[in-house]
Amino acid sequence: MSNIALPLRVATGHGDAIQVAASVDVSVDLRDADARGIHMSRMYLQLQDAFASETLTPAGLRRVLQALIEGQGGISSAARLVLRYEQLLLRPALASANAGWKRYPVEIDATLRDGHLHLGLGFSVEYSSTCPASAALSRQLNAERFVADFAAAHPLSTAVVGEWLASERGLAATPHAQRSRAEIRVELRPAFDELPLTSLIDAVEQALGTPVQTAVKREDEQAFARLNAENLMFCEDAARRVAAALSADPRIDRFDAQVAHFESLHAHDAVARVTGQGGRD
Repeated sequence: MSNIALPLRVATGHGDAIQVAASVDVSVDLRDADARGIHMSRMYLQLQDAFASETLTPAGLRRVLQALIEGQGGISSAARLVLRYEQLLLRPALASANAGWKRYPVEIDATLRDGHLHLGLGFSVEYSSTCPASAALSRQLNAERFVADFAAAHPLSTAVVGEWLASERGLAATPHAQRSRAEIRVELRPAFDELPLTSLIDAVEQALGTPVQTAVKREDEQAFARLNAENLMFCEDAARRVAAALSADPRIDRFDAQVAHFESLHAHDAVARVTGQGGRD
């Protein structure tokens, strides 16, 4: 059964939970090669009851999967759940006192087979990427204009230079930047109480340095521009930053990450992919 509409209670990472709308796929195997007809209505009601009030956890997913297997009356030995929803996290502004809700697409893939829980967690993070090559070319043009405008000015005063830098003449070119996305999938070690979604999102955003913002004022936009200048990156730089954050986490068994920079210069995207293992205790 696929695309079942269900409400889920998910943790926010701050000790509370919120309800989200989810699309759920559920499946069981058939041990008998000639078996036909699973108990679909029973599975639907089991899911509806299981996720009605309990916050989503690895232990809870194991219980649901085990109940799905047992509810088939002996014809099944394995079950799988795929849950898709959007996680909402309240994010503070960079400089002002504002905050806003930001959404993160999430996919949880849980399978119970032979008593073993296999747990996959996928999510995506949007960020800004400023091209290092474009930044270097822009600095070159700015320097050339400065030399041309002040070739005959001797001596130079800091007040005059400061006024020039703040004027339109002080900006001959700007580097190109674009909204970008990191799509991440991790295979988790299921020996923990909560899904580490919020902490993984935080780690990836911190590693990238320039996550997109929600509510902003002028001081926030200025702070964002400063962060972009401090975090110039090609797509392969971004992929390595993401890999460094994920490989240090002992809750992760394996990870697969793809970053895409939706270029403002080209009509195509720049993409990099990286895989690896998580940290060891």
